[in-house]
Amino acid sequence: MDFMERLKDNINSLPDLPMKLMLGYLTAKDSLVLYALPGGQVIREYYDGVKDQSLNYEIGIKTKDQQKANATLWQIQTHLEQVEEINSKDSSFEFQKLSVSNKPFLSDQDEQGFLSTCWI
Repeated sequence: MDFMERLKDNINSLPDLPMKLMLGYLTAKDSLVLYALPGGQVIREYYDGVKDQSLNYEIGIKTKDQQKANATLWQIQTHLEQVEEINSKDSSFEFQKLSVSNKPFLSDQDEQGFLSTCWI
Protein backbone atom coordinates (compact mmCIF):
# COMPACT_ATOMS: atom_id res chain seq x y z
CA MET A 1 0.00 0.00 0.00
CA ASP A 2 1.43 3.37 -1.01
CA PHE A 3 -0.63 5.56 1.36
CA MET A 4 2.34 6.81 3.40
CA GLU A 5 4.23 7.79 0.25
CA ARG A 6 1.21 9.67 -1.14
CA LEU A 7 0.62 11.43 2.20
CA LYS A 8 4.30 12.41 2.28
CA ASP A 9 4.05 13.77 -1.27
CA ASN A 10 0.88 15.67 -0.37
CA ILE A 11 2.56 17.34 2.60
CA ASN A 12 5.78 18.06 0.69
CA SER A 13 3.72 19.88 -1.96
CA LEU A 14 3.07 22.68 0.54
CA PRO A 15 4.74 25.90 -0.55
CA ASP A 16 7.37 27.28 1.84
CA LEU A 17 7.54 24.13 3.98
CA PRO A 18 10.80 24.74 5.92
CA MET A 19 11.85 21.07 5.86
CA LYS A 20 11.01 18.17 3.59
CA LEU A 21 9.04 15.34 5.18
CA MET A 22 10.68 11.91 5.01
CA LEU A 23 9.39 8.44 5.88
CA GLY A 24 11.05 6.86 8.88
CA TYR A 25 11.98 7.95 12.37
CA LEU A 26 13.67 11.00 13.85
CA THR A 27 17.41 11.10 13.24
CA ALA A 28 20.31 12.51 15.25
CA LYS A 29 20.11 15.78 13.29
CA ASP A 30 17.28 18.04 12.06
CA SER A 31 14.51 15.87 10.67
CA LEU A 32 10.80 15.92 9.81
CA VAL A 33 9.31 12.45 9.57
CA LEU A 34 6.12 10.45 9.11
CA TYR A 35 5.80 6.99 10.62
CA ALA A 36 3.11 4.45 11.40
CA LEU A 37 1.85 3.87 14.94
CA PRO A 38 0.27 0.77 16.44
CA GLY A 39 -3.47 0.59 16.90
CA GLY A 40 -4.74 0.44 13.33
CA GLN A 41 -7.86 -1.63 12.93
CA VAL A 42 -10.29 -3.03 10.41
CA ILE A 43 -13.55 -1.07 10.63
CA ARG A 44 -15.53 -3.09 8.08
CA GLU A 45 -14.85 -6.09 5.87
CA TYR A 46 -16.90 -6.77 2.76
CA TYR A 47 -17.82 -10.12 1.20
CA ASP A 48 -15.31 -9.58 -1.61
CA GLY A 49 -12.46 -9.26 0.92
CA VAL A 50 -12.12 -5.48 0.69
CA LYS A 51 -11.51 -3.88 4.10
CA ASP A 52 -12.12 -0.40 5.46
CA GLN A 53 -9.27 0.34 7.85
CA SER A 54 -8.40 3.03 10.34
CA LEU A 55 -4.64 3.57 10.42
CA ASN A 56 -2.61 5.69 12.85
CA TYR A 57 0.37 7.82 11.90
CA GLU A 58 2.52 10.40 13.62
CA ILE A 59 4.53 13.30 12.30
CA GLY A 60 7.57 14.28 14.32
CA ILE A 61 10.17 16.99 13.97
CA LYS A 62 13.57 17.32 15.58
CA THR A 63 15.37 20.65 15.50
CA LYS A 64 17.05 23.16 17.81
CA ASP A 65 14.76 25.90 16.46
CA GLN A 66 11.49 25.73 18.41
CA GLN A 67 9.87 28.45 16.29
CA LYS A 68 10.67 26.46 13.12
CA ALA A 69 9.27 23.29 14.69
CA ASN A 70 6.03 24.97 15.73
CA ALA A 71 5.54 26.80 12.43
CA THR A 72 6.22 23.65 10.41
CA LEU A 73 3.87 21.39 12.35
CA TRP A 74 1.07 23.95 12.53
CA GLN A 75 1.35 24.52 8.77
CA ILE A 76 1.07 20.77 8.17
CA GLN A 77 -1.74 20.35 10.70
CA THR A 78 -3.79 23.15 9.14
CA HIS A 79 -3.28 21.63 5.69
CA LEU A 80 -4.23 18.10 6.77
CA GLU A 81 -7.52 19.30 8.26
CA GLN A 82 -8.48 20.41 4.74
CA VAL A 83 -7.34 17.34 2.78
CA GLU A 84 -10.27 15.82 0.92
CA GLU A 85 -8.48 13.48 -1.47
CA ILE A 86 -5.29 11.44 -1.69
CA ASN A 87 -4.88 9.21 -4.73
CA SER A 88 -2.98 5.94 -4.82
CA LYS A 89 -0.51 5.50 -7.68
CA ASP A 90 -0.84 1.72 -7.57
CA SER A 91 -4.56 1.41 -6.71
CA SER A 92 -3.69 -0.12 -3.33
CA PHE A 93 -6.12 2.09 -1.37
CA GLU A 94 -9.19 4.27 -1.76
CA PHE A 95 -9.00 7.36 0.43
CA GLN A 96 -12.10 8.06 2.54
CA LYS A 97 -11.07 10.63 5.13
CA LEU A 98 -8.23 11.90 7.25
CA SER A 99 -8.77 12.86 10.89
CA VAL A 100 -6.26 14.92 12.85
CA SER A 101 -6.63 13.66 16.41
CA ASN A 102 -4.19 15.96 18.19
CA LYS A 103 -2.46 19.31 17.95
CA PRO A 104 1.35 19.71 17.82
CA PHE A 105 3.10 19.43 21.20
CA LEU A 106 6.65 19.53 22.55
CA SER A 107 7.61 16.05 23.71
CA ASP A 108 11.32 16.25 24.59
CA GLN A 109 14.50 18.31 24.62
CA ASP A 110 17.86 16.52 24.70
CA GLU A 111 21.18 17.58 26.23
CA GLN A 112 22.33 19.02 22.88
CA GLY A 113 19.34 21.34 22.72
CA PHE A 114 17.35 19.43 20.10
CA LEU A 115 13.59 19.67 20.55
CA SER A 116 11.37 16.77 19.59
CA THR A 117 7.85 17.83 18.74
CA CYS A 118 5.18 15.39 17.65
CA TRP A 119 1.51 15.05 16.93
CA ILE A 120 -0.87 12.43 15.72
